[in-house]
Amino acid sequence: QVQLVESGGGLVQAGGSLRLSCSASARTGSTYAMGWFRQAPGKEREFVAAINWNGRSTGYGDSVKGRFTISRDNAKYTVYLQMNSLKPEDTAVYYCAADPGVGISTKEERYKSWGQGTQVTVSS
Repeated sequence: QVQLVESGGGLVQAGGSLRLSCSASARTGSTYAMGWFRQAPGKEREFVAAINWNGRSTGYGDSVKGRFTISRDNAKYTVYLQMNSLKPEDTAVYYCAADPGVGISTKEERYKSWGQGTQVTVSS
């Protein structure tokens, strides 16, 4: 089982920025594809972004394209989500997840390990 720990969440005003981090265990931190999902109160979990094992392939949900950037540092076994131009509708618990498959995926079922989540709240 992969261990994932998210950090960096918090309260920010609309238009502001936050950077989330996800620290992974050594083996998976540099060889698995990684993704970020989010879940707002009363809503289903939603795909946010994904990155393949070497960082050369990324994908984003429509609602965050152009505002969020996913990246990774395999030397530190860490994946990042830079969130800019935040909106109140970005308020959610953000989860990091690990995907042992090939390429990247928007599908939750591909992701076999999940972090505990970090709260992001954007005030208007």
